Formats: sequence, structure tokens, C-alpha cells
Amino acid sequence: MKPKSWTQDTEMKRLFDIWLALILGVLLTPLAFGVWLAIKLEDRGPALYWSKRVGKKNQLFWMPKFRSMKLDTPQVATHLLTHAQSQITRVGAFIRKTSLDEIPQLWSVLRGDMSMVGPRPALFNQEDLITLRTQKNIHQLKPGITGWAQINGRDELSIPDKVLLDEFYLRHQCFSLDLKILWLTVFKVLTKEGVAH
Repeated sequence: MKPKSWTQDTEMKRLFDIWLALILGVLLTPLAFGVWLAIKLEDRGPALYWSKRVGKKNQLFWMPKFRSMKLDTPQVATHLLTHAQSQITRVGAFIRKTSLDEIPQLWSVLRGDMSMVGPRPALFNQEDLITLRTQKNIHQLKPGITGWAQINGRDELSIPDKVLLDEFYLRHQCFSLDLKILWLTVFKVLTKEGVAH
């Protein structure tokens, strides 16, 4: 039974999200500027890419990432692209492997569209994932920059397995679990574990 003091509907978790997003935002600003500059030097077009994502209660919102794909890439999940590797830029390959492309999502946390920890937000057209999450009430959660599924397989997971892990988080969310996920996320990012593209 999860403690009622730490769910995604409580002020405590929201304050923690804001505090951590602000600290990380300040610390990562020089790195973010370097990524922005590298993208602009390699490829024409914007450094930021905004995609339509599914948020809490299946409400859509626009989520920013540093752009890692070529400008003409279709807006679908990477594993659905016929030749995914050919669509990823050289800088894009690096920032995806190191998860640096995720830094702008701190803005979504500050806005309240996302949390630091929660299920990764589905693309608006990932109907199979959205349907399964809705059936399991996972859609009641605010999506996160990282989550239980992210540290237990990430890109290597099938959609049903991902939903099972999201459901585990729904049932067991608490402060200690969030801290564990955040700590293990740092380890997974440093080792680049579970990144397919």
C-alpha cells in the first residue's frame, strides 16, 4: 500500500519536482548551451524539437527535447522508423546515448506537465501504449523525465512489459522509490544501458 503522503497529486511531490528541476536547470545550463551550439553547427533548423505527448488523464501537451533527428523525420516512435539510424544526426546520436536530449524537459516539469519521476510520456499516436496504460489506470499519473520502466530496460522493453513496470510504479509510488529511480537513472545514463537508438 503506497503512503498517501507521496503521490503525484500531493503538494510535497510537486514542490520536490520544482526544487530539483530548478537546481538541475542551473547546473546544466552550460552543458545545455553546448548541446544547442553543437546542433546548430551541424544542421540547419531549430535546436529544440517540440513533440505532442500524452500527459496526465490523456491530456495532450507539447514536450521539448534537443533535436536529434533530421528535419524531415516522421513524428513516430523511433523503433517504428524504417531506417532509424539514417535519420539520426551525428550530434543526435551522441545526445541520445547520453540522454542530453532530455534536458529541455525540465521546462515541462516546471510548467507542471511532467514530473521528475513517472511513466515516460507517450507520443500522441502511440495508440497501443495509450490504450494499455488507460486500462491499467496509469493515465492517472503525470508523465516523468525518468521512471521505473526507464531503469528496468528502457528501449529494450516491449510495450506490455513497459506497462507492467508503469503499473508497479502506480501501485508503489513513494518518496524512497522516487529517490531510488533518480539515483539509478544517473547510473543508467552514465553506462548508456538500455539505449537502442
